[in-house]
Amino acid sequence: MLTRALGTAGLTISALGLGCMGMSDLYGPADEAESMATIHAALEAGITLLDTGDFYGMGHNEMLIRDALRGRARQRVVISVKFGSLRDPRGGWLGSDSRPAAVKTFLAYSLRRLGTETLTFIAPRA
Repeated sequence: MLTRALGTAGLTISALGLGCMGMSDLYGPADEAESMATIHAALEAGITLLDTGDFYGMGHNEMLIRDALRGRARQRVVISVKFGSLRDPRGGWLGSDSRPAAVKTFLAYSLRRLGTETLTFIAPRA
């Protein structure tokens, strides 16, 4: 698998990543067993970047990734998390919130759902 440098923090990721959005939301009903199998197959193929958002499946996607990584070397995987989108109980879009207090809240919930203690902020290249 080809790799790429991600930002300037020294992280290296696979040139291909796995977008996990459809495994929890937005494209119709999700199949959890198939989603887990897909994540496992991607990891076995050398993919080290998993992309999610805290609003995919109202947090379900992060918990799916946590469960898929259970028993595996977590340090080998970079998880990209988008945040800030607000949704109503039926999944409709309400807007976004990027206030500092909201960002701290989104981060706290993502850390808990992902079952990890740290995330690395990657600043865009200038």
